[in-house]
Amino acid sequence: MPHHNTSMNDSGSQHAPRKTIPIHAEPAAVSFYEARKKIQPRSIQGLFSRWRWALVWATQLFFYVVPWLQIHGRQALLFDLEQRRFYVFGWLLYPQDFIYLTALLIVSALALFLFTTVAGRLWCGFSCPQTVYTEIFMWIERRLEGDRSARLRLDGSGWTLEKTARRGGKHLLWLLLSLWTGFTFVGYFVPIRDLAVQVMAWQGAWQIFWIAFYALATYGNAGFLREQVCKYMCPYARFQSAMFDKDTLIVSYDAARGEGRGPRAKDANYRAQGLGDCIDCTLCAQVCPVGIDIRDGLQYECIGCGLCIDACNSVMDKMHYPRGLVRWSTEQALAQRWSRAQMLRRVFRPRVLLYGVGLLAITVAMVTSLYVRVPLKVDVVRDRGTLSRIVAGGMVENIYRVQIGNATELPQHYVLSASGLNGLRVASEPEVALAAAEDRWVVVRLQAPYGAAQPGSNPVVIEVRAQADPKIAVSAHTTFLAPR
Repeated sequence: MPHHNTSMNDSGSQHAPRKTIPIHAEPAAVSFYEARKKIQPRSIQGLFSRWRWALVWATQLFFYVVPWLQIHGRQALLFDLEQRRFYVFGWLLYPQDFIYLTALLIVSALALFLFTTVAGRLWCGFSCPQTVYTEIFMWIERRLEGDRSARLRLDGSGWTLEKTARRGGKHLLWLLLSLWTGFTFVGYFVPIRDLAVQVMAWQGAWQIFWIAFYALATYGNAGFLREQVCKYMCPYARFQSAMFDKDTLIVSYDAARGEGRGPRAKDANYRAQGLGDCIDCTLCAQVCPVGIDIRDGLQYECIGCGLCIDACNSVMDKMHYPRGLVRWSTEQALAQRWSRAQMLRRVFRPRVLLYGVGLLAITVAMVTSLYVRVPLKVDVVRDRGTLSRIVAGGMVENIYRVQIGNATELPQHYVLSASGLNGLRVASEPEVALAAAEDRWVVVRLQAPYGAAQPGSNPVVIEVRAQADPKIAVSAHTTFLAPR
């Protein structure tokens, strides 16, 4: 309530009472953002751990080795943006072949939808670059700083010479790996052997910039952000629920079997004590790279790596309990207590079949189109300076500029011919030699006898055919003008 204060003036009369508004202290600031808790996952051995490392090796061998492979003296896989040519294991693609990139992206999306619908976030847990590089960085961390308990002690200790050496060595190796990763990535867009020479000579400002950019991204994401990328930055973690259903295989904790939790002696009659199979060792949470407890149910942070399954199975083996307290299962299978066979019968449901058929159809169409694609580009442009003229011998001549693109990795000799009018012939040099992946504009003169063409515009065809392989041929339609 406001307090009324009455005062007197010099004549003794009273002023009207004044209201006093009490002043209250400002409330303490409240943060609605949870402070990040650094996760130090424990290493574990098991089936899923081996699968993860197998895919680490497979993806990184491909990534680091392929740019150095050569086909016909040229980099096997190169997206040459400067020359606007894409070399893909012997195929030469141009920007007008963008449809193949579109098809590849559609295939990748459908494959992602299919795998997620069947078995959750397999991509995230085993093949995602964030997962792969985080696993490599953590391996370096374990080699230099020890396993989880040793790293926790190191985090809590003061800065000593040993801690400085361990941390410094770790970050040095991280930086070297990140720089090599950035260099390799840029090597897919700039010929990597030329790039190596440029970097060693400290030339190519843009190339060096992008190497540093991708190195910094690798260093920051895999070394520091780690699970934060999966939780807050990657959109896939958010929209994955749209692809899940009750028959999707996910990493699941069997609460009916595991509860109630509690420690016990190995040979104790824990059922009589009202305990389940879970001994509450928290090992499943300690090995989780995103720091969740799978016993709390399905969470959007879970990347489906299966390391908690390896951890729980190792504990079940030591306790002589059946494996599978934490396992790949479905919501329906857990709720209905289905057998493994009953659960797997639900894999081929309509949603999965729809994704599978679409994926197969687009993949077959793309591969077939690439197989029958003619590796030759031809474009015909009429000469605007000379539309039509009469030359020696009473012949009518038209002049064209023809662009011929050799879309193969080998030198080719091409023969030009024309058809559509009686007596129509190529009066210029009918053969053109092109080096591998070369484009060239050539001047082509077509001549026809006077009277063979109707006055005005006449449709004709210019054909370009490879001498070595007659199947490599392209016909371009144009017009032949005859004077009136």
